[in-house]
Amino acid sequence: MESPAPGAPAVGEPATAPPRRRALLPDTRPWHSSRDFRLLWWSGAVTMLGSFLTFVALPVQIKELTGSAFAVGAIGVVELVPLIVFGLYGGALADALDRRTLILWTEAALAVLAALLLLNTLLPDPMLWPLYVVAALSSALTGMQRPALNALLPRIVPHDQLTAAAALKGLCWQLGAIAGPALAGLLIAVAGLRPAYALDLLSFAISLVLVAKLRPSPPGEQAEKPSVRAIAQGARYAWSRPELLGTYVVDIAAMLFAFPLAVFPFLADDLGADWALGLMYAAIPAGSLLVNVTSGWTSRVHRHGRLVLYASAGWGLAIAGAGWAGNIWLVLGCLLLAGGADAVSGLFRTTIWNQTIPDDLRGRLAGIEMLSYAGGPQLGQVRVGGMAALTGLRPSVWLGGLACVTCAGALSAALPALMSYDDRTNEHAVRERARRGAEGAGSAP
Repeated sequence: MESPAPGAPAVGEPATAPPRRRALLPDTRPWHSSRDFRLLWWSGAVTMLGSFLTFVALPVQIKELTGSAFAVGAIGVVELVPLIVFGLYGGALADALDRRTLILWTEAALAVLAALLLLNTLLPDPMLWPLYVVAALSSALTGMQRPALNALLPRIVPHDQLTAAAALKGLCWQLGAIAGPALAGLLIAVAGLRPAYALDLLSFAISLVLVAKLRPSPPGEQAEKPSVRAIAQGARYAWSRPELLGTYVVDIAAMLFAFPLAVFPFLADDLGADWALGLMYAAIPAGSLLVNVTSGWTSRVHRHGRLVLYASAGWGLAIAGAGWAGNIWLVLGCLLLAGGADAVSGLFRTTIWNQTIPDDLRGRLAGIEMLSYAGGPQLGQVRVGGMAALTGLRPSVWLGGLACVTCAGALSAALPALMSYDDRTNEHAVRERARRGAEGAGSAP
């Protein structure tokens, strides 16, 4: 683990909050205090840019080959099972292996899959089935990699800076999510699908170089071997923590009922605005970006669970508005608001996870977390695609948004532990803060 920068607090040691005059600016302390955080940030930014190129190109290519909303939504079907199985197993691996090594090898395998997508597109008659096969394999590899990425963060960032690190990590995702779809829309319209897949492959090559520079992150002395028993141990711990269960359920509900990205190509057609498809994909991350670039206030928030629930309801309302609106600019505005609400929810969910879960269980719990924020969208794609075929395009969007609002209200009543969560008094947050403080004191010269 990297030593703190000169003058910076030791890991786990309380630090002075960002100056109030900068309350709306991002808290950049993690960037300055951790070399590995900077490497991870740049690696993530580059990979996200390339991955979002493919994120847009893949459904567009399936739409071109089939003309079916159901076929586009079926991407979620083929991705869901590998994500669940390998997400849970990847969490066990992240607790048992060197986390940097696991990230490096899965990143290399994802690069190979990006190359296969490009090769398929270079064929005179691109085939449909490889698109689903690559989607399934990519989902499996993401499931193996993401828990290690998430479990690594609390090791390289001081405890009191974890909210700030989550905001900066969110910026990384959003920069790629905004630039990637916008660039993909332009490239596909002007030059076709091939440049999008080629740039995705290049992004993986750059990311591999950055990940290779990370310091090793070996497992703890008491690490358990990957097994069903180890996974079950993590699940039992999550079940014992109602506030953790609440963060998973609220996110799954939001994504299941109000994640309409699979029908964006058809919604753009319905609005007579094919030119705005890239903007539609970029609007949600743009809203998230606005929240994260003004996220200095988040380090002073302590009632994280309450904001998670309120933001989930806001997401649902905004998605419902996008389904109702008949003007492309109103739709884009609603999606922008949805992105802001999603950023608030994600930021404080991540803070609860990172500040309260012990390191020896962090990988397995990250695997469960990934099922909530990655598995939910896959289910959401299946739901919106199937519902669009049954009830029509617009109802599939706005009814889902209203269902999300209803679920947020029900969960706020059913999960008092999440509504009352306060990091100053929660026993798990206090215990983990004390442990990190003791580690920092023990490593001080």
